[in-house]
Amino acid sequence: MSTPPPHGQNPFAQQGQQPYGQPQGQPQGQAPYPPQPGYPQPGAAPYGAVPPEQPRRKVSFKLIKNVVIVLAVIGVGIGAYISSQDDANTAAVGDCMHRGSSSDDNPDLEVVKCDSSQAQYIVLAKVEGTYTALSADSKCEEKAKDFQYSYTETGDGSNFLLCLKDYTK
Repeated sequence: MSTPPPHGQNPFAQQGQQPYGQPQGQPQGQAPYPPQPGYPQPGAAPYGAVPPEQPRRKVSFKLIKNVVIVLAVIGVGIGAYISSQDDANTAAVGDCMHRGSSSDDNPDLEVVKCDSSQAQYIVLAKVEGTYTALSADSKCEEKAKDFQYSYTETGDGSNFLLCLKDYTK
C-alpha cells in the first residue's frame, strides 16, 4: 500500500517537476516573464494618480468683438495710407496724372506711370502755397509757359498748385 502524497502536491507529478500551471525553472511567486516598460510591475497598483483636469478658459464674445474692431481699424488705416500714396500731393515735376472724376470741383487727380494708358496730364510745375483760380493761372504762366491747366489743393496741411498740360506719348 502506498502512502498518500503530502497535502498540496500533485500525486501524478513526476519527481522534480513543478506543480501544474507553473512554468519550469521559475520560482513560485514571481512573474514568468520580465517586466515590460510602460506596464505596471506585478503586484503594483494598475494606474498612478491622475492629476485633475485644468479648467478651460472660455473665450468671451466681448474679447472676440474687441479684437475684430482693432483689426478693422488697423486695416482701414493701412488702406487709407496706401491709397493716399498716389494722390496729387505726392506729385512732382515730370509725373503723369490721371483724372479720376469728371467733376471740376473735385477732379481727384492721382499719380500714374507715364507708360500707363491712364496717363492724361504731365506736371510742369509744383508750387507750394495757397492760390485762387486767378492767381494760380498767373503763377503757372510764370513757372511754365506752355501749361494748359492749373490744379490747386488746400486744407490737408499741404497747400500747393500744380501746373499741368495734356500728356501725349
